[in-house]
Amino acid sequence: MHFRIADTFTASLARMTGDEQKAVKTTAFDLQLNPAAPGLSFHKLDHARDKHFWSVRVNADIRLIVHRTESSLLLCYVDHHDPAYRWAERRKLETHPTTGAAQFVEIREQVREIAVPQFVASTPAAPAAKPLFADIADEVLLGYGVPGEWLADVRGATEDTLLTIADHLPAEAAEALLELATGGTPKAAPVATPQTNPFDHPDAQRRFRVMTDAAALEQALAWPWDRWMVFLHPAQREWVERDYSGPARVSGSAGTGKTIVALHRAVHLARTHPDSRVLLATFSDTLARALHGRLRRLIGGEPQLAERIEVHAMDAIGLRLYERRRGPARLATGEVIQDLLAAAVAQAGGSRFTPGFLFSEWREVVDAWQIGTWEEYRDVRRLGRKTRLAEAQRAALWALFAQVRAGLDAQGLVTPAGVFTGLAADLAGQAPPFDFAVVDEAQDVSIAQLRFLAALGGDRPNALFFAGDLGQRIFQQPFSWKALGVEVRGRARTLHVNYRTSHQIRSQADRLLGADVADVDGNVESRRGTVSVFNGVAPAVRSFWSEEAEIAAVGAWLAERASEGMAPHELGVFVRTEAQLDRATSAVARAGMSAALLDEHLDTRPGAVCVGTMHLAKGLEFRAVAVMACDDEVLPLQERIESVTDDADLQEVYDTERHLLYVACTRARDCLFISGVTPTSEFLEDLQMAD
Repeated sequence: MHFRIADTFTASLARMTGDEQKAVKTTAFDLQLNPAAPGLSFHKLDHARDKHFWSVRVNADIRLIVHRTESSLLLCYVDHHDPAYRWAERRKLETHPTTGAAQFVEIREQVREIAVPQFVASTPAAPAAKPLFADIADEVLLGYGVPGEWLADVRGATEDTLLTIADHLPAEAAEALLELATGGTPKAAPVATPQTNPFDHPDAQRRFRVMTDAAALEQALAWPWDRWMVFLHPAQREWVERDYSGPARVSGSAGTGKTIVALHRAVHLARTHPDSRVLLATFSDTLARALHGRLRRLIGGEPQLAERIEVHAMDAIGLRLYERRRGPARLATGEVIQDLLAAAVAQAGGSRFTPGFLFSEWREVVDAWQIGTWEEYRDVRRLGRKTRLAEAQRAALWALFAQVRAGLDAQGLVTPAGVFTGLAADLAGQAPPFDFAVVDEAQDVSIAQLRFLAALGGDRPNALFFAGDLGQRIFQQPFSWKALGVEVRGRARTLHVNYRTSHQIRSQADRLLGADVADVDGNVESRRGTVSVFNGVAPAVRSFWSEEAEIAAVGAWLAERASEGMAPHELGVFVRTEAQLDRATSAVARAGMSAALLDEHLDTRPGAVCVGTMHLAKGLEFRAVAVMACDDEVLPLQERIESVTDDADLQEVYDTERHLLYVACTRARDCLFISGVTPTSEFLEDLQMAD
């Protein structure tokens, strides 16, 4: 007998309390071990349209809904008695007549949440909304996976009703309609042959999975909110399993599953190359720990596979490999560099350039590119550095930077960029320490790190795979990947299906960024046509006259989310800098909850609301997020603006500050609250602009 689990089951399980989940899991394991066990209480649902729906008693009140045939048992849903029965009575499991995919179909006449769109005579005062799909043939809509009984509703859908109708359709149909409504041309769903099992269809595999043993079921139920571990979107699967002749990159706006693709890509490479070693790298130690936890949950039952996949922050793996080859690295701190620059300026009798400019020129040009001679500095393209420098000015600057280089050498110090440049040189002509590298958050890979990765990958197919979003670049100046030997043109793909963030949050956050973002090499990442597959509440954007009023409002908002059943660790509060952290922790305390301060060494903690700066929000996700203290001179940060020596450099400051707010806002799945004290950040006006 095939024992399957549906994504509707994992989603419903996630909404239950911890004690309820334990009881449900015990019953699920008993079902898998022996569906005919005498202790299991099956009850046939007489009022269900699908006669294969049964309920299984978990306790006095909780019922597990299963779909049972002679050859299979499918875990469909779990809830308290009456809601569980209502769920089953409103659905049926069918094989779509056109695509051949197994799908849950809501029974149209029992859906009460929406009204069938009415075509009424228009009047000058209230013109009728224009149906979006009235001219599309039934065969086309069926080819997208629309259930036959929903064709009339789809034909009558307008801009006002589409999202509500989409909530009642199978995911592939909802995504196709949303893409059509935004001007795209979706691909028709694959059509199965008559011999194909409906559960083996690519779209069916997004929502149904065979549980081969108890370990697989335990993995699927251990973290029910992380449904991606079991259910992978077909567009993602395509890029996970493809062979590439050179470096490849997957991009997409926040919530489109780039990290999911990276994680599954690393596992796919390890599985298909049994003797290989795979590096799965990301930006920070915090994100590396999160990735490692997800990897453990994904392949927990395959320890030999896990041994061949190493998860590290980029800086951490660089230091580890450097130490293995050259001994411990003595890293130069920013303070040491600034002291050396100050000494060089004093010895030169002063400089027309500010200390801030000198330090940034060192960090973003000289050290980033590991420039060691005057000729290299004279000829370097200073991408991202908009202040123009004549050759005489560069000569004066190089005299200072050369002294800094000499000072570092004299003290035996190396910078992180020097670590990766040294590793790249060491790899020339040698066997690489990893056969494959998969890099998440690739938009913030540094010049030296990419040089190392290029040396690691060489010209080997499938060696390098990147996932990232230029719209979330908050640390690195733009530079040419192609110039460092990493050419992704022709092997770059943008994901457009957002299943993590509601339509309302995604569309409002997108107002902070342009529709298209291009890198230095001309590769374009487009947000056009990105669709969210579920509806939600509109984000709240508020301004207050005092910090105390803001703290009280955010505290009340957090308490309301908790009253709706959200656990503390599913809530996040973010601010621009550490100076505003007290406001965030005070709001959490006002809500009657405890706060876990996020830093480079702490991930989210059960029982506590995550509080941190916007930079540390990168890569995390929560059901609800409050972004506080978006005050004028805080966002964009006044210190950064004042450090600019040329008006042209302001654009880079404003861009990265916008990216920061975008990153913080898009950590939210269901609910978002953005606030500041008057006068508030100008970015809040952008968020509130009408479409």
